[in-house]
Amino acid sequence: METLLCIPNFSEGQRDDVIAAIVSAITQDASLTLLDQASDSEHNRTVVTFAGAPQAVVDAAVRSARIARETIDLTSHRGKHPRMGATDVIPLVPLEDVSMQQCIDLAKQLGRRLASELDIPVYLYEEAATTPQRRNLAAVRRGEFEELLEGIKEESRRPDFGPQRLHPTAGATAVGARRPLIAYNVNLHSTDVTIARRIARAVRASSGGLAYVKAMGLALPERGQVQVSMNLTNYMKTPIYRALELIRLEAARYGVTVASTELVGLAPQAALIESAAYYLGLEDFSSDQVLEQRLQQRREESGG
Repeated sequence: METLLCIPNFSEGQRDDVIAAIVSAITQDASLTLLDQASDSEHNRTVVTFAGAPQAVVDAAVRSARIARETIDLTSHRGKHPRMGATDVIPLVPLEDVSMQQCIDLAKQLGRRLASELDIPVYLYEEAATTPQRRNLAAVRRGEFEELLEGIKEESRRPDFGPQRLHPTAGATAVGARRPLIAYNVNLHSTDVTIARRIARAVRASSGGLAYVKAMGLALPERGQVQVSMNLTNYMKTPIYRALELIRLEAARYGVTVASTELVGLAPQAALIESAAYYLGLEDFSSDQVLEQRLQQRREESGG
C-alpha cells in the first residue's frame, strides 16, 4: 500500500490550544496515522509526524497549514529556532510503494495548493528543489521572516509558487521531498552560546565538518545550558554516535561536558541500533539479534 510520511514544522511550541487545533486538522482524517508530535517552548516550535495514503497526506498538510496561518503571527513570534513561516517547513518522505519522483510531484502539488488556497509563497527544497542553491533548507530560510520581508523581492529569492511577497503574518513555507533524517540535539553544561556555535561550526558539513550534518548553536536560558542542534541527513553515512563523539571532543577543548541529548520526533530503528552497538562495544553484532526485529521477520516469513 502506498504510504507517504509527512513531518510539518510549525512555529508554535507554547500555546497548547493552537497546537491541539493544528494536530486536530490532521487527525480529523481517520485514515491517517499520527506517529508523533513534539513541542519545544524555547524553540517555540512543534514538529508533527504522520503517515498515510499520499493524497490524504497532502490534504491534511493543507488543512494544518490553514490553521497555522489563522493562529500564528510571525510579527510577534519569538523562539530559538530559525523560521520564516507559521508553517515553516513541510518535508515529504517516501515510504512504502512511493518513489522519490512521486514524492517530488506531491511536494509540487502541495506547494501549489498552499500558494493558491492560502496565499502563502512556497519554496521547494531538497530533492524537489528547482535550483541547486535551494536544495539546502538553510539557504532557503536565510535571514528568516524578518529579512525575507524585503529579500523576497529580489529575483534570486522569488518563490517557486505564490506571490512575490510574504504573507503578512504567516510568512513563507518550504516544501521538500527527502529521505528520512534525524533531528538530534546535544545540550551542554555551559551558558556560553559562543562555545555552542563554535562546536556547531566544527561539526557541520558546510564548515568542513562531518558529511550529512547540519548544525547550529543555540542558547537555552531556561535550562541554563547551550545546545548544538543538528539534522543528520544520512544516518547510514554519518551515524548518531559519530556526531555525538565529535561534539564531546570539541566541547572538551573549552572545558565543557555534555549534559544530555534529545531526539526530536522519530528516528529509524537501524540508526538507534547502530549507536547502541557502538557504545556497548558489541562484537559481530547483527540487528537479527534484536528480539523484536527477529519476531517481525518470523511473522513476515509466515505471512502473519
